[in-house]
Amino acid sequence: MANHNDNDRTSIPGPRQQSPAADHGQAQRQPAAAPLLLEELDDKQPRTQALRAWWADAWDDGGVLHDRWEDLRRAPELGWHGMANWVKTTLGLAGICAVLTLLDGATDVLAGTLHRLLTAVPRVQVGTDTSTGVFAVIDQPIRTYIAAHSAALPISASTVYTVWQIVGLFGLVGGFFRSSGARLTWTAWGAASIAMVWDAAPDEGRTIATGLAVLAWTVASAFALRGLTLRPTFFTHIHNAGHQIEPHIHLPAPAADVAPDDEDDAPDNVHPLQR
Repeated sequence: MANHNDNDRTSIPGPRQQSPAADHGQAQRQPAAAPLLLEELDDKQPRTQALRAWWADAWDDGGVLHDRWEDLRRAPELGWHGMANWVKTTLGLAGICAVLTLLDGATDVLAGTLHRLLTAVPRVQVGTDTSTGVFAVIDQPIRTYIAAHSAALPISASTVYTVWQIVGLFGLVGGFFRSSGARLTWTAWGAASIAMVWDAAPDEGRTIATGLAVLAWTVASAFALRGLTLRPTFFTHIHNAGHQIEPHIHLPAPAADVAPDDEDDAPDNVHPLQR
């Protein structure tokens, strides 16, 4: 009985002793994890070797990366017409992107400048003595004329005065670059300015103010109408008659047959008929 109890006690594990079933389960689980790690290593090694092999082949003579590098290296020597098509495409796309970026920035700058110009228009004082010197003799009558005749317009007198200045600047600059439309605009602008000075100038100095306006416009016209001459232009058309070619067909005359001895008495003025 005691032996039976001793056997039972030896088979019961203690608190620090692991059961045989647990040891058997761990023994079964540990060998199963090792083959998975080996398979992963076996899968990574062929991929790494294949990548290294591809990289080495790509930089060899005739490889993809080697040919692309040669195209880039020889592009400055070959020029635009001789370089590879993919280099042209890349440069073209880069240029288009750069132009779009510049246009985007230029649009913002132009929009800001235009906004400042439009907001600055009402600040221009018309009808007050804001100009001095010789320029005031021409400028003040024009301001006075615009202020007196723009009250019924849907825009302010300051806007009219600013538009008048912009149109004059356009005619001067465009006429300098020999634009026909700008020169016509400059001529009409000058005539209108002189008429406004004549109408709004004081009676005592109207003649002097108009004369100064004419002189100022004439001096500025030396730049706006440069190259324009009043000399008549003659166009002489010289007609050179071309060479006349008349084809002629010359047929050589056939050789005359030798007459027999009995026909020696034939006259010499008889010749065979030419075909």
